[in-house]
Amino acid sequence: MADFTLNILASTQAQRFENVQSFVGEDASGYFGLQAGHIDFMTMLVFGMARFRLANEPWQYLALPSGLASFQANELTISTRYFLIDTDFDKISKLLEQRALKEQETMRSTRESLQCMELMVFKKIRELKHDTRW
Repeated sequence: MADFTLNILASTQAQRFENVQSFVGEDASGYFGLQAGHIDFMTMLVFGMARFRLANEPWQYLALPSGLASFQANELTISTRYFLIDTDFDKISKLLEQRALKEQETMRSTRESLQCMELMVFKKIRELKHDTRW
């Protein structure tokens, strides 16, 4: 069976896999599969799990928050914020869930900090408007 190359790129990590037999991912329209020789293809992967298989090896699961997948010249390149890879579906699912919950908490905390800063700025502007020296 023919194979292709898979490149997975994130801001702090990158991995390259040769001899990929098959890739299954999900975009807004649903699940799709890629094999060697596929026509040029580009799509946005959704949050969740993709999988790929190297020659004579078990499926490897790829967890990601979303990403851009581009297949060109028999090479699939996925660009994402971060990714996790493992052959154990349950293990990687839990890791992705934990990472997503941590990101949600960080975003909530950041929003709260921004709201506090915004209130302080408005308060300071009001004080300056009432200051008769201006």
